[in-house]
Amino acid sequence: MSLTCYLACLVFALPVEVPPAAGATDWPQFRGPNRDGVSADRGLLKEWPTEGPKKLWTVAGLGGGYSSVALVGGVIYSTGLKPDGKEHLFALAEADGKELWSTPIADKQRVGYDEGPRSTPTVTDGRVYAVSMGGTLACLSAADGKPVWSKGYVKDFGGSVQAWGYSESVLVDDGKVYGTPASKKAAMVALDAKTGDTVWTATVKDPGGAGGYASAVKATVGGVPVVINLLGKAGGVVAVHAKTGKVLWQYARIMNGTANIPSVLVNGDLVFCSTGYGDGGSALLKMTADGDGVVVNELKYNKAGELQNHHGGMVAVGPTIYFGHGHNQGFPAAVEFATGEVLWKESKGMLGGQGSAAIVAADGMIYLRYQNGVVAMFKANPKAFEPVASFKIPEPSGKPSWQHPVIVHGKLYLRDQDKLHCYSLKATGN
Repeated sequence: MSLTCYLACLVFALPVEVPPAAGATDWPQFRGPNRDGVSADRGLLKEWPTEGPKKLWTVAGLGGGYSSVALVGGVIYSTGLKPDGKEHLFALAEADGKELWSTPIADKQRVGYDEGPRSTPTVTDGRVYAVSMGGTLACLSAADGKPVWSKGYVKDFGGSVQAWGYSESVLVDDGKVYGTPASKKAAMVALDAKTGDTVWTATVKDPGGAGGYASAVKATVGGVPVVINLLGKAGGVVAVHAKTGKVLWQYARIMNGTANIPSVLVNGDLVFCSTGYGDGGSALLKMTADGDGVVVNELKYNKAGELQNHHGGMVAVGPTIYFGHGHNQGFPAAVEFATGEVLWKESKGMLGGQGSAAIVAADGMIYLRYQNGVVAMFKANPKAFEPVASFKIPEPSGKPSWQHPVIVHGKLYLRDQDKLHCYSLKATGN
């Protein structure tokens, strides 16, 4: 390794050397506090019994869908398609999963894999936000589920429902809700978080429809606030000015013509992005401030088959990115964030896992939840692949096990359609 790369790795590693205060962090949105799939939990089990970690409880009746969960102030939030034919946003008690309230936000939208919604709620300032398969963006009171406001990606912003429906989990930041109607009228929008009023709309020449199924992340480059998301097809990875909606840059080389799904990873001025299918791939980009704007340059590109994440996402632990590599596969892989170079990658799933794998990182370990319901754990080691343990989710729904796992307050949460399982990852079992 060159001295330059070594120093870069040291800089990347610094933020993870100081752990946050235990119990100080909830899980308020998709992929956690920083939307990066990294849990702040410490003191977790480093190995599991054969049957897996201790299960604390399972609840049913949540309705179908691929939503994960958010957790704030002792309350779990998620979405599901219930027997009344409506998509619900609901709240459960963290202690035992008991339902606290459930509010319908939209009628069922028929799309591919139409078991139910995919949007994980975002919770902030006493409100909870989620998107239905048909593009209804609903804002409810987090305390009791009473509606506050709603907007329609189709009705209000000219969007269209694509093959698998709207799937994003909205970003809420600085008093604004950032959404992705993916239309020519509004590729992305910013709405007032309290009222739903439009703050700005961002337009691009070819947004590619809702073939982008990712969720937006925020970055700051040279003092410029940037919101970044994947659009569909030719739309590419798009970065807009968070305050004005001005399109700052687009990058389309990794985009495929079917479905662009994983949210991008950002570390400082670097962006790592990846998609599946035969014309996807992965790329490392570098952003540079340019006056009141930002430009981007490609540092490293890998074509489809060489390195790609179909869906399930990616995480960065220190200077290293980990994810399941391969279209419709979850072959563990590690990539150096500073250079985009592959450190190692496997040619098969791990410990019984098959299909795409959703990922989360916690306390020096990486967890992959495979499509076939196997949950596997390996060490976050940039030098070599070190598998540790796995178990199979009980009472399988028979549907693809795609929901992202969540680790918060010493517990592992696994949504599986109508059910939610809660496991202890603490040695005490509590």
